[in-house]
Amino acid sequence: MSEKAELAAVTAYFGVSWPELNEGLTYHDIVRPTDAGLTLIEFYFRKYKNSAPLQGWLQRIQNKQITIDGKVVILPDTELRAGAELVYHRLPWREPDAPYLLEVLFEDDYLIVVNKPSGLQVLPGGLYQQRSILTQLQWHACKPTTTSSGCQKTHPVPVHRLGRGTSGILLCAKTKLCKSRLAAYFAEGTSVVEDKCTNSECNTMRKICKIYRALVSGVMDMDEVVIKQPIGTIKYPGVAKGLYVASPSGKPALSSVRVLERDSENNCTLVQVEIQSGRPHQIRIHLSFIGYPLIGDPLYVSGGQPKCFHPELMDESFEKDGGYQRPENPVPGDCGYNLHAHQIGLIHPITNELIKITAPLPAILQTREEREAS
Repeated sequence: MSEKAELAAVTAYFGVSWPELNEGLTYHDIVRPTDAGLTLIEFYFRKYKNSAPLQGWLQRIQNKQITIDGKVVILPDTELRAGAELVYHRLPWREPDAPYLLEVLFEDDYLIVVNKPSGLQVLPGGLYQQRSILTQLQWHACKPTTTSSGCQKTHPVPVHRLGRGTSGILLCAKTKLCKSRLAAYFAEGTSVVEDKCTNSECNTMRKICKIYRALVSGVMDMDEVVIKQPIGTIKYPGVAKGLYVASPSGKPALSSVRVLERDSENNCTLVQVEIQSGRPHQIRIHLSFIGYPLIGDPLYVSGGQPKCFHPELMDESFEKDGGYQRPENPVPGDCGYNLHAHQIGLIHPITNELIKITAPLPAILQTREEREAS
């Protein structure tokens, strides 16, 4: 392990508790010539149908939440002209509970690596427009220090994602160069899989290695298994861009699974998973595809498919702000499973030294030997 990685063993935390309400959002649009002549309600319902049903957009207009060229408009049949500036003001709301404290696993002038807690989203999205790791990084960069009294010109940004229910190692770049090189590492790993190399060839070609721990339902009979099931998307209520599932027509994905401990009494298996690619929800999909879904996963079941799948059903009821109510079906951000990004090894994108980082394991993902030693 490098000297820098060893120094990172000193525990440090940062984080600011969340305010009761977020600051709301504003969405800006310029009317294109092709949209000229549409009414205000037609424009928003066609372009942002996934945001709210028709009655929801009518409510937002009548609630004085939309302006045209800086003037509030409450008539839904107002005709739009090309070049007009539209602004929709989404009202502040209380976001669902989420943790905020982040443990620093490694930090230097170029990157910061944090231990993401389960339940905290990496980037803003859906109901979590403020309660995210990106927001905490922005606030941390604005915190006064002995050498600075104001916000830094730039702030660290995550260079990859972990599911909201997944915990563990998250890499965040402090500079544009570091971000671009780390992004290239992840892209190279995925492209190697797409070139259909062997597992050993993939290992020798990568500049980054990610190892996870997971607790799955059922007692796995094999000690090791390599999963090469492609992952694609399907239309799914509550997921605007489609739900990722096991799909023969999807993009290549590769996961290497090794059994660490079997528990026949509780019908579960503790596994280690190394992923060669980085498809969304890859580990959850791959393990469920081979018949061993993560214990507590509310979404994916055997076969790598969603537990409830009725794409034709869309609830048209809406919240106080006009948006759709949370779907009754489970969605990818739902928690309940145990998946942890445990270890990462990479070539430092700036110094080129080898760095190995470990995120402490939750007790439920430790082997008996590890629990006894702790």
